[in-house]
Amino acid sequence: MRFLDHVDREAIPQLLASDEYFWLDLDQPGEEEERFLADTFRFHPLALEDMRNRGQRPKLEDYGEYMFLVYYGARDGGAGDAEAELQEVHAFLSGGYIVTSHAGSIAALDAVRRRLEAQPPRSEQFVVYRVLDALTDSFFPVLERLDDELEGLDEQIFDEPSPAHLERITELRRQLVELRRVTTPQRDLLARGTDEILEIPGLEADSREYFRDLYDHAIRISEQIDAFRDLLSGSRDAYLSTVSNRLNQITTQLTVVATIFLPLSFLVGFFGQNFAWLIRNIGSTADFFVLGLGSLVLSVVVLLAWFRRSSYV
Repeated sequence: MRFLDHVDREAIPQLLASDEYFWLDLDQPGEEEERFLADTFRFHPLALEDMRNRGQRPKLEDYGEYMFLVYYGARDGGAGDAEAELQEVHAFLSGGYIVTSHAGSIAALDAVRRRLEAQPPRSEQFVVYRVLDALTDSFFPVLERLDDELEGLDEQIFDEPSPAHLERITELRRQLVELRRVTTPQRDLLARGTDEILEIPGLEADSREYFRDLYDHAIRISEQIDAFRDLLSGSRDAYLSTVSNRLNQITTQLTVVATIFLPLSFLVGFFGQNFAWLIRNIGSTADFFVLGLGSLVLSVVVLLAWFRRSSYV
């Protein structure tokens, strides 16, 4: 199998004429490359238009002698605030070639190329499988990182919740929605489109077990993303519950303090009145301590005893 990373105007027509299977991988093809694909491969204008436009839903379209596929991989942004990057790949699948188009370098495709160069594929269908399998499995490192982050986030929320945790939960939820936007259609695509890919005219047959395994991986990814969404909902509820409990504790403490000072304020205000009885009967230091400070201390002791008995403190 030949691999080409650019439009070779001499080699490609020869490969097509000799019916030698090859892989043409294009990084951001321009108008000149698109005209060459239209003239040489006779690709349909609608397929070329889809190849030009990014941000499409995963799909598989049958054009008779070839199929046009939109498929996604993922690149992990790493720990912290980095987000996973979806990598969109457009592919033309035929019995004589596979043409892929993407924007920027994709590590998964580079790994497939090195692997196929080191060990030649035994069939043409196996090449298609390797490409789709590498893109599908590129989601697993992203999910493993999200799993570790969700576990750590739960521990931090129960130890010391902060508004930053709620912001991170919102960011992770947005990431999962974006991942689910492509993984669910890809799972459905593999469920109904595998037989169509295997029946492409001229495509050398191989075992269907490989594509069944590919579909199994897609199911695992989709289910894991759904599980993470449920975990995030639980983390958000746990954060709100923890914050609410702490707010209740603070409110209870402030209420206790305010209740203690309520009789103190009353007594201070009472003894601060200029009644003749108070002036005539509180004339010594002992009277001041007994009636003044003693009543204050007694009120605090009575309130604390009541709070303790009522389990407020």
